[in-house]
Amino acid sequence: MATKRITFRLYPNKAQTNKMHYWRRLHKDLYNACVEHRKTSYKKFGKSVDYFDQQNCLPEFKEYWEEYKELGSHALQDTVKRVDFAFKRFFKLKSGYPKFKSSRYYKGWTYPCSSGWKACTNGKNGYLKISNLGNLKMRGQARDWGKPKTCTIIFKQGKWYASITVDCVPTRPQTDTGAVGLDFGTHHAIADSNGNVIENPRFVKVAQTKINQIAKTSRRKRPPSKGVKASRRWRKANKSVAKIQSKVARQRQDWQHKVSTQIVSCNSLVATEKLNLKGMTRSSLGKNKRQKSGLNRSLLDVAIGNLKELIKYKITEAGGFYIEIPTVKVKPSQTCPNCGHQKKKTLAERVHYCEKCDYQCDRDVAAAMVMLNYARGQELSSTDADESTSTWCGSFKQVAQMKRQKQLAQPLGG
Repeated sequence: MATKRITFRLYPNKAQTNKMHYWRRLHKDLYNACVEHRKTSYKKFGKSVDYFDQQNCLPEFKEYWEEYKELGSHALQDTVKRVDFAFKRFFKLKSGYPKFKSSRYYKGWTYPCSSGWKACTNGKNGYLKISNLGNLKMRGQARDWGKPKTCTIIFKQGKWYASITVDCVPTRPQTDTGAVGLDFGTHHAIADSNGNVIENPRFVKVAQTKINQIAKTSRRKRPPSKGVKASRRWRKANKSVAKIQSKVARQRQDWQHKVSTQIVSCNSLVATEKLNLKGMTRSSLGKNKRQKSGLNRSLLDVAIGNLKELIKYKITEAGGFYIEIPTVKVKPSQTCPNCGHQKKKTLAERVHYCEKCDYQCDRDVAAAMVMLNYARGQELSSTDADESTSTWCGSFKQVAQMKRQKQLAQPLGG
């Protein structure tokens, strides 16, 4: 049993659209109120407020602000939990201090359990039933469908979406049980150990010409400033740019799913290298800022991190193995796949030539072969996803765990 997320496009009518925007603003105001509550309590009174303190205030809060009653208690608790997650990330030094949200950047709300909503579908199209809102037509198709667990309503690029998590039994057939090593880069998007090369689609570079044309006309329009609203034409130009960027994101996602599916369907073992993508795409502080920004743009255009995650979870669903090779130890780009001789290469050297055994091939293909050879020499182990490291999707697993710990800590009655 696995938990998967499926996103459906929603088609609300005009009255439902107005009400959903109103609910989104109410959730935004509750989020900001919780941030202000924590901030004020600590600065003025020296008291730290946790999730349970704010959750217990919700019944009294709804008695005073009656418009929050129709939103549902579980959805309000999830909004309070968002604030708790934001502060926990801040205390772990993973993000900055939580800020107040504006309606523009607050995308939606979440139903963390099955109450308040119902997905009337078998995985293909159907409609979504939400309490105090009615039935919303939705369009989409799931590869695997099961029992719905959570639902997140999202407003993005002028469209409404429902992101539903389901518990299901994943099915992903394999046509072959081969093994392959993968090398990711900018010159070639992917090079495998069989000699196949997948070129970088460069979606951003293709769309950049249109973006530059719109940006050139946008400079002659009035941008927003302190006490001055942006002009209507400036907002229109910005929406055009956002529309192009959204299309690029969809093209990249579609390309990644097709490539990862093709790789997994033909192989039961995938070996690749560990990459410090955050360090690789860090901005340059030296002289070659322009060259480094171009390199970063090429790396981010492929979205190597997301592509690796897609391959990892798909190969796990198919019952295969995914192995990441320690790059510092193995040095795949400097090692000969035929004899193991190591020699440093510059980035300009695109062909691997071994002086010891006279073996010659493409540099990226040679690195992929080295990774596959190393993986075959290691003991194969399953790489199922760990629930403790999974991203938050609206569930209350941490809250339930804390409640159990408190119950165990309480002394038993005599």
